[in-house]
Amino acid sequence: MTTTDASAQPAGPRSPGRPLSTELSGQLVSVALDILADEGWGRLNSDRVAARARAGKAGIYRRWPTMSALARHALSTATLVRVPEDSGSLLGDLCQLLQPWTRPLDRLERAAASLIGAARHDEELRAGLDEALVRPLARAVRELAAREARRGRPLPESRVGLLESVLQALWWQRYTSFAAAPMTTAEVHQLVREALLPIIEPDAVAHV
Repeated sequence: MTTTDASAQPAGPRSPGRPLSTELSGQLVSVALDILADEGWGRLNSDRVAARARAGKAGIYRRWPTMSALARHALSTATLVRVPEDSGSLLGDLCQLLQPWTRPLDRLERAAASLIGAARHDEELRAGLDEALVRPLARAVRELAAREARRGRPLPESRVGLLESVLQALWWQRYTSFAAAPMTTAEVHQLVREALLPIIEPDAVAHV
């Protein structure tokens, strides 16, 4: 879903009256993402969003009943995990999946990262992170496993699930380790070869 598409379908109940402005919806979402990315969840409130968007607070609450609902909707405009192109091998596919780790967190990733602590106590934020990161990552891992099956190397289901869990944990660690420097391409390759491939099968390295 693109930002335009997501903005055209704001979340949450709305009051009757004139149709909501798609342009204003997109502006409010963009401001919310800026605040989350640059200042954190604790600084996201209707006063700040309204002031920076030069809009009324009523316009916010017509779209989203709470700041958690706004943050969840804002996350729905983000693409945090991309299914990599088929490289011809599981090693190559996993290295491409982790390629974003070779650069600092971008704006959308910083916005998502700012919600992790609060999501422990907020169901709406947990759902937003699940939709934006957990499910897309699971789909990516399943697609990589399906590719291996098409290559004639079906992977044990239990191992695929374990790989998914480990990758998710590593993703959370990346989002919360703000002081950590990005990995080099060589370090990503080493992580995949030495830590991830053995999860799938002990002799996985011999197949790539």
